[in-house]
Amino acid sequence: MTDQPQPSTEEPSEVAADNATPALEAEAIAAYLRDHPEFFVEHEELLSELRIPHQRGDTVSLVERQLKLLRDRNIEMRHRLSQLMDVARDNDRLFDKTRRLILAVMDASSLEEIVIAVEDSLRLEFQVPFVSLILFSDAPMTVGRWVSTDDAQKAIGSLISSEKTFCGVLREHELSFLYGAEQAAEVGSSAVAALTHQGLHGVLAIGSRDPQHYKSSVGTLFLSYIAEVLGRVLPRFTHSLR
Repeated sequence: MTDQPQPSTEEPSEVAADNATPALEAEAIAAYLRDHPEFFVEHEELLSELRIPHQRGDTVSLVERQLKLLRDRNIEMRHRLSQLMDVARDNDRLFDKTRRLILAVMDASSLEEIVIAVEDSLRLEFQVPFVSLILFSDAPMTVGRWVSTDDAQKAIGSLISSEKTFCGVLREHELSFLYGAEQAAEVGSSAVAALTHQGLHGVLAIGSRDPQHYKSSVGTLFLSYIAEVLGRVLPRFTHSLR
């Protein structure tokens, strides 16, 4: 006895419904986009993922919108790259100036040469308008500016107690101590680094007339590096520094 074809267990209406589903979804999407022509304006991130053939001779606004978005992103990336290159060039110049200063300090044969090298480099090469290098000593010194450690602690104790370089606006008595009464009124903001290595040997401060120039967010890598080197070199020249 021959096998008879078995009837399909799937109802025709169900098959037709399944086949119609993608078409219905496409129609619903198309209807939604017609009712909301601003959709891609509000969801520009989707434009870069769409694939739309551009018909020659016809204007396809969505393609043009997509190209404009990509061009804008490209311009933005070029601007960011340009900014990064500017920062890199500035860092190269700072590094070169810092390298020359550090070599001058290491080659110095006296405390006087160290003081001159630091002050001249910061004022002339780094173009810093206000420079203060104060050495701490409990015995009188004939070189540079010096104060006792106790006096320094009383005047700027909060600035030299931290291992981090301070950046910001100083109080009036701190400005007077670091820069002197005449220059104190002109200094808007400062960066201050303690000269420490197995003891506290002094303080190095640089100032600007702009109150926003030295802020808490500004990088202090190069100033901190100079201060670290000075903290190691200074004690070699006098036992009175501490």
